[in-house]
Amino acid sequence: MSIDPAIVQRFVEEIAAEEIVPRFRCLADHEVQAKKGGEIVTAADIASEARLTRLLQDHLPGSHVVGEEGTSERPEVLDLLQGEDPVWLVDPVDGTANFAAGRPTFAVMVALVEKGAIRASWIHEPSLEHTAVAESGSGAWIGDQRLSAAAAVPLSEMRGTLHAGDYIDPQLRRRIDASRESLGAIPSLRCAGAEYVRLAAGSLNYVLFPDKVLESRDAGEFHYTLFTKMMPWDHAPGVLLFTEAGGLAQTFDRQVYDPSRRDTPGLLMAPDEASWEALHEVLLG
Repeated sequence: MSIDPAIVQRFVEEIAAEEIVPRFRCLADHEVQAKKGGEIVTAADIASEARLTRLLQDHLPGSHVVGEEGTSERPEVLDLLQGEDPVWLVDPVDGTANFAAGRPTFAVMVALVEKGAIRASWIHEPSLEHTAVAESGSGAWIGDQRLSAAAAVPLSEMRGTLHAGDYIDPQLRRRIDASRESLGAIPSLRCAGAEYVRLAAGSLNYVLFPDKVLESRDAGEFHYTLFTKMMPWDHAPGVLLFTEAGGLAQTFDRQVYDPSRRDTPGLLMAPDEASWEALHEVLLG
């Protein structure tokens, strides 16, 4: 992997500063459009992905980019994840609904994948002016602060988010919903990138966010999360960040997450194996 992570971080931060931040709370009506399936896309998403695509491919010749917006127009580009060439996964504005509504919880996410393995990732939160970076085997970091996932606690003391939408069996969704209160589930931040950073930060959330907490539910440790919508750009950056911070991320069928896998049934994250199994039993049976 002949890349310079610091250069990629600079790409992400500069593009966010030039294409995303100036449009925050300043979007014109024509800069917000509906995509297939009812989701929205903004001019910031489109401009950021276009610039990241050019810069990332130039930085690593022979690589490809699979971005959320490009895939919306050409779903077949997902096939690139099955190939031999390195692939950049890009979510140019994760939490677009928040961004378009003027809520400050959104992120830019990038991951480098080679033959199904996540090699490096970057999650930049413009509103907090920080970038979480992970490299396989080198830990997870925000600046010079190494991240460490929350320590294991009893189920009754856990705190996290459960994303059980229309992408799973209704009976399973009802079971997950019935477990929310007993597992200390909190409302989603509606931004996977922000949730992954808080998962990876563990007790450091109190250090990293005390003066810049965006919403009260941002404060404190996150112990777990469950996702059922499995688009690779939503999860590859965060899975590497969380596992490099010492957490355990597995698919519902107990497999290591592979962003090239098309039939991934869902993801469950927890501090360690015992916590993961306890959550799996309660939530999934």
